[in-house]
Order: sequence, then C-alpha cells, then structure tokens
Amino acid sequence: MLTHTPTTVAHITGELGKVIVGQDAVIEQILVAVLAEGHALLEGVPGTAKTLTVKMLARIVGANFSRIQFTPDLMPSDITGTNVFNVQSSQFALRQGPIFTDILLADEINRTPPKTQAALLEAMEERQTTIDGERYGLSPIFTVLATENPIEYEGTYPLPEAQLDRFLLKILIDYPQAEAELEIVSRWDAGFNARQLEQVEIAPLTEEMSIQNCRAEVKAMRMEAGVQKYIVEIVRKSRTHPTILYGASPRASVALLLCSKALAAIRGRDFPTPDDVRDIAPPVLRHRLALRAEAELDGATTDAVISDILKTVEVPR
Repeated sequence: MLTHTPTTVAHITGELGKVIVGQDAVIEQILVAVLAEGHALLEGVPGTAKTLTVKMLARIVGANFSRIQFTPDLMPSDITGTNVFNVQSSQFALRQGPIFTDILLADEINRTPPKTQAALLEAMEERQTTIDGERYGLSPIFTVLATENPIEYEGTYPLPEAQLDRFLLKILIDYPQAEAELEIVSRWDAGFNARQLEQVEIAPLTEEMSIQNCRAEVKAMRMEAGVQKYIVEIVRKSRTHPTILYGASPRASVALLLCSKALAAIRGRDFPTPDDVRDIAPPVLRHRLALRAEAELDGATTDAVISDILKTVEVPR
C-alpha cells in the first residue's frame, strides 16, 4: 500500500512544472533514480535544462546541493576534500569537498581525466569516501546526477565501463516539442528568468513527504516471479545478441528490478508490471551494452538493439 509516494511525486512534478517545461519523461526517470537509491547520467545538448532540473529538484526536496564543474585540470582532492594542517591546534582537519552533500551535480563529467572520475566510484557505490586512509560516510540520500554533452568529443574523456556501470540510469534529453518550446518562450517573455530562481515560489516537501519515506515504500514492494523471470531473460538476451560485443551483467538485472519498482510507485501502483520493465529498460541498459565495431559502422545503436530484444522476449501474462 503506497501512502507517501503518490503525494510526494505529484508535489515534486507540480513544483518542477513551474520552471521546467516539456521534459516529463526525463523528470520521471530522474525520480526513478532517486527513489531506487541510484545515480543518473543525463546526456543532452546544451540548453535542454539539465542543470536547471537538478538544481530545482534539490530545492524542492529540501536537500543540500553541490555542483562540480568538471575540467581537465580537476584533481580527486577537489572532489573529496583534503586534510589541512591547523597551526593553532597543531592537528590536521578535514576540509570537506563538494562530495559531502545530498544531491551532487557533476557537470560535464566527461571533461575530466579517468583518475579524477574515479574519485566518485567509491562514493557512488558505497556512499562513503576515503581520504588519507580514513573513511567518511556520506549523506544517506547522496545522489549523483551527472551531465555530459553528446556532440563534443574534443577535450573529453570517455567514461570507463566501471564508472558507467555505477549509474543506475542513462537518461537522454531531447529537444522539447514545438508546443513546449513555445511555452518556454512565452514564460521568458512574461518575465521568467532561469538566473533568478529565488524569485520563483517553490513549496518544499514536508517531513511526511520525505524521499526516505518514499524509498521505504519502494523497498517494501514485491515483484511476481513471472516478471522477475522476464527481467532476467531480457538481460541474458543482451549477452547473445549478434550485434553486441558484451552484454549486461547481473548488476543490470538488479537495476532493472529496482527501477521497475520505483517506476510503478511513481505511477501509483504497489506492484511492478511487465510494462514498467519495458518502459524503463532503455535507460537502464543503454550504457551497459557495447556494440560490435561492424554494427556501429552499419549505424546500429544500443537503443535499437534493446528495442529488438524487447520484441523477442515473451511478455508474461
């Protein structure tokens, strides 16, 4: 029985709608990542409200927010923090980095070298970080929402497979429809300014509508054995598809389970269905598959392969 999630989701989407227009599917997928206790990689061209969406989400849920602008000269200590010697106390004290927050926006994460990208691995997997051999716990709702630009390759560093696999979802952000874009223009003409968000009246979540309460409801959900088998068959099919170099791991099966539950809760149901699995499969799997070189030359895409897999796996009744 869902008590908190439908009200919380309706509140968040309603408040986001005061600022974000035409990205309903993207917002739904971001909420899936948050409620499933995961992280999301947002890929889209500049100007599609990636940063704005994350900033507004943090404000609505009442979470601490930090932003890291990834650059080639960024060091791991710029993310995690470092111990600084205090002359007065003659002791070292931790100067916390931006990773000590609730929601972390990793902006243009592919613009920094793998060494610095790896500073996020432990934090994303275990919600802790190690500095000079000492472990520090992070916020229980610590969530990384990273962005990358799909059209610029000069000066970028492709994310390693291990880093990509830490992201629960890879969300593609496309241009808004014509009607939504007209609404954006109309709002700016009426005085809206994305650089002056403090002027937008936003109602934060109440304590009862907290993210932690929603996560607890998602955890308590159970999935029928037939739908579980459907998930496993989809993932295993990715390992034998002729255009795939290597398929998704068992971690992808678990991710598909968790995200299907979260999506069902967002849609107001206390049980996930095959439709939930099918709808969330592309963002769960697209960054976990590698195409064969000849398939890429022929114009194949991971999304097209996932669509083909979904067509060949029998849907449980």
